[in-house]
Amino acid sequence: MSEKVNRRKLLMGAGSASIVASASIVASSGLVTTSGLAPAYAQGKRRLKMVTTWPKNFPGVGTAAESIAQRVEIMSEGELKIKVFAAGELVGAFEALDAVSTGSADLYHGADYYWQGKDPAYNFFTTWPMGMTATEFYSWIEFGGGQAFWDELAAKFKVKSFVCGDTGTQSGGWFTKKIETLDDLKGLRMRMPGLGGEVIRRLGALPVVLSGGEIFQSLQSGAIDATEWIGPWNDQAFGFYQIAKYFYAPGFHEPNAALTLGINLDVWDSLKPAHQEYIRVACQAETQRVRTQYFYNNAVAFQTLIKKHGVEVNNFSPEIMDAVKKVSAEVLSELSETSELAGRIYKSVQEHSVLFNEWSLHADEGYMRMRRDS
Repeated sequence: MSEKVNRRKLLMGAGSASIVASASIVASSGLVTTSGLAPAYAQGKRRLKMVTTWPKNFPGVGTAAESIAQRVEIMSEGELKIKVFAAGELVGAFEALDAVSTGSADLYHGADYYWQGKDPAYNFFTTWPMGMTATEFYSWIEFGGGQAFWDELAAKFKVKSFVCGDTGTQSGGWFTKKIETLDDLKGLRMRMPGLGGEVIRRLGALPVVLSGGEIFQSLQSGAIDATEWIGPWNDQAFGFYQIAKYFYAPGFHEPNAALTLGINLDVWDSLKPAHQEYIRVACQAETQRVRTQYFYNNAVAFQTLIKKHGVEVNNFSPEIMDAVKKVSAEVLSELSETSELAGRIYKSVQEHSVLFNEWSLHADEGYMRMRRDS
């Protein structure tokens, strides 16, 4: 077996771990099929089914699916209605792409790195270790050719994809002890799935795959020593601060986390141009809403964690971050070798990361430093 194939299996395995570990998701149920791809009509009005990878009414990422459906219905004045099914109601959480690909559902809302077991290149359309911020990612998608790459990848599964939300920069994690040197990572049992988990594994830690609902109990029992989740807003609700008092930020493993609206290609092509535009605009609006929702609620929860719950906030040391950067580059380089398309995408994100970084030093980062120091 070639080294290239071995690398592909390694990265696809990391993807499977990410799938199992994400978001306290309802267990899979059987696929409910329909009679082909023909659109459903009622009194001249289009009716579509959206499946999601989220539990019903899950704050932030989960409620975004309902929000996008409401936006589309309002803009179309009721001509286009989308019925949302939470994970497990129509199909299992991680059957969502398959359901839309085969036409058993019309749309899905989720995070595309859940499909990295099907193609590792899907990592580039949610997030990756030491990757882009939400603003950088969306800029690449909209103006840097990212959408064309995404269209090429998703078309293999008969899907048209759009960014539809982003949680922003995630947290580095919650730890029961201080992490100051690389030696402190040796043998550390940490809940961190996907490519981030592969990075810390190469640094000596033991990445553990857990669903969201299992994390608190595992911390409490000592089964794990640390965990990452999303950020202060969702993390506070899960109560991690009650056990792990050392909070590290930012998260190198998920500098952003883009959410996706995926539409069956036959359904997309059958929509009126006006309806297609409603969906595009609704996704743009929802992306902004979710980004700002997370930014605001994380800022509020961060202060609560510090002032009310006595959480100690830390940054990873330069020694750790230097190692993380080196290993992350290795992992991404290996991913780029899994296919010709992955290689082209990787080249593009590298070039745009350099481009954006040069400007940010003189724009956002420069201004934030000036404001802080004035």
